[in-house]
Amino acid sequence: MAEIQVVDKEEKLLIQRAYRGLLKSIHSPMDEEDRDNIRKAYKLAVEAHAKQRRKSGEPYILHPIAVARICAEEVGLGPTAIVAALLHDVVEDTDVSLEDIYSRFGDRVAMIVDGLTKLDRSYDSDSPQAENFRKVLSTLVKDVRVVLIKMADRLHNMRTLGSMPRHKQLAIAAETNYIYAPLAHRLGLYNMKTEFQDLCMKITDQESYQDIARKLQETKTSRTSYIEKFIVPMKKELEEAGLSFRITGRPKSIHSIWNKIKSKEVIFEEIYDLFAVRVILDVPRRLEKQACWQVYSIVTDVYRPIPERLKDWVTTPKSNGYESLHTTVIGQDGRFVEVQIRTERMDEIAERGYAAHWKYKGVSDSPDVYESWLDNVRELLENHETDAIEFLNDFKTSLFNEEVYVYTPAGDMKILPKGATALDFAFMIHTDLGLRCTAIKINNRLVPMGYRLQNGDQVGVQTGKNQKPNESWLKLVVTGKARSKIRTALREERKEQGAIGKETLERKLQHLKVDFETNADMLVKHFGFRSRLDLYSAITHDEINLLELKKFKVEGQRLLPPVVEEPVKVEKPEEEAPSTFRRSSPPKLLLNGESADQYEYQLANCCNPVMGDDVFAFLSSNSGMKIHRTTCPNAVNLMANYGYRVMKAEWVQAGTSSFRVDLLVTGIDTGPGVIERLSQRISSTLGLNIRSFYIDGDEGFFEGKISLIVSNKDQIVQAIQALKTLDGISSVTRVESN
Repeated sequence: MAEIQVVDKEEKLLIQRAYRGLLKSIHSPMDEEDRDNIRKAYKLAVEAHAKQRRKSGEPYILHPIAVARICAEEVGLGPTAIVAALLHDVVEDTDVSLEDIYSRFGDRVAMIVDGLTKLDRSYDSDSPQAENFRKVLSTLVKDVRVVLIKMADRLHNMRTLGSMPRHKQLAIAAETNYIYAPLAHRLGLYNMKTEFQDLCMKITDQESYQDIARKLQETKTSRTSYIEKFIVPMKKELEEAGLSFRITGRPKSIHSIWNKIKSKEVIFEEIYDLFAVRVILDVPRRLEKQACWQVYSIVTDVYRPIPERLKDWVTTPKSNGYESLHTTVIGQDGRFVEVQIRTERMDEIAERGYAAHWKYKGVSDSPDVYESWLDNVRELLENHETDAIEFLNDFKTSLFNEEVYVYTPAGDMKILPKGATALDFAFMIHTDLGLRCTAIKINNRLVPMGYRLQNGDQVGVQTGKNQKPNESWLKLVVTGKARSKIRTALREERKEQGAIGKETLERKLQHLKVDFETNADMLVKHFGFRSRLDLYSAITHDEINLLELKKFKVEGQRLLPPVVEEPVKVEKPEEEAPSTFRRSSPPKLLLNGESADQYEYQLANCCNPVMGDDVFAFLSSNSGMKIHRTTCPNAVNLMANYGYRVMKAEWVQAGTSSFRVDLLVTGIDTGPGVIERLSQRISSTLGLNIRSFYIDGDEGFFEGKISLIVSNKDQIVQAIQALKTLDGISSVTRVESN
């Protein structure tokens, strides 16, 4: 055991216990060299992090030990990854160099640790987060363990986020929700994905999380009892069939329940598939498909199935390797129960995804489910002209949840994200096919390039030698590969056109006898362009008149733009401008613990925050400080890409402000009386002012949008509760954006 440089004896024992726990969690085969490397890595990490502590106050070394344990226990990685996990922070946070790692542990561990080390903080970028993530992903195609360790690192950070400042929690949760949860899904790590989503929700929407968690706890006994009762007749039939199996029951994750509440516009008690039962078979690989369908037949003999809820990922696995047969049946008391049928091999791949995939690689004749995806990632990484945020957005489209299955004219199946278009398909097959695409046929019928693909479509692509993409094509595609290739092609064409404009400008400046390099950037700024290429392209297309240069003064080698006199401003009497909220005295806010009065700030229109909402401040590049709700639809994107611009914001005093809030109300249309009952409850009972009221009825159902003027969040909660109690009202929700 390595000597631990800490004063506290209890801490020394705590660290040693954590290390022993790590060793016990390793189930992959190891030789003496592997054990020796793990001991050496542990000793080096203990020494390097000896004086460091986490925000919680505990010794920092506990973090890399925990990350290594997640890699071993939950992801199923082997000794090389465990060594790299123990060392993942030493180069970034201590005096240990990458050369030290290379000399002690070899090039493979050094490469992984390098991939996990953040770029220098002085690195110039609009989004350091995106640049660091691009660096991690650049190693993905060399060794997927870099990304898997990075995800284990993020999982442990999310589990221990409580001691971080609130605004830091929000930024880390947003980044996790934006990229790590979808990446976990794409790599088949379902447990990690759902835990990421639940932990993020716990931070960004605490009220909803706690409400669902409480209801799950309250119904746990009855749910357990129901599942046990549900399994009995099914288990009896499976045993009589002579199958080797095990059955587990589980609740849906809190995040997935919340998604259903929002998408289906129902209350917790009305979610039909809170229950899920998993039948896991122990059968040889060659009999798996047959056995799964045999179990399906038995289950649907015992309970009535809902045909449209059958999902067959046994015959056609998902693009991340997931294999399972899902059906929803009607159990006792008319309750809906989802039954998942899979084998032990399928279950291990479902639990451990990419890591388990390697264990079974080559067992079957099916193509490598990850190879085409990794090829797409490679292509995105090869485009060096794409900035980090563009790259991250392009990469994110490859992490899709839902898929569409289409076919080539030869009958080969291709999997694309749901929502992908015919032009996306062309780029997926080959870049040149996409760039030269002139027409597309679906099932032998000509369709627009922007046609959204449907399951079962057979797609044929026609090309032309002289075809070139244009800017409008970017609106016709959704996949990162297609967007990246179109942007690259447009950029190359603009460079060719820009070369003509550059020559024209050089001749003009030569005629004026001034230096090109001295004046080029000044002219870019003068004519209002972002780059020299934009200026050259505008000159090529005659979008600017270079005769204007005659008005410039020549001073040595420099051109001086003519001075434009600004018109005299006439002061107009102030008018009361309408806004999304009225302020007779502004609500008081603290930003990073200081009074917000020293900043110019606005409440964001995208989410209309109200006094009492959980909020954060975001410093935008062109419109000052904006206050957003943590549940704002734009929050994840803002904090994931620009977390360094996020500031802690909290309400400290209400003032006498009034805010507008929009509520969406749905229910049974009982005629004109609906409007009267809603208005009566809001105005007379609650004493709130209605700013606007729109209602539309159709076939016995109505949907209404009510804009209210409120003073704080409590009044919103009261209004929602009061409207929900009216007869015939199905749902009342706060609208996130205008």
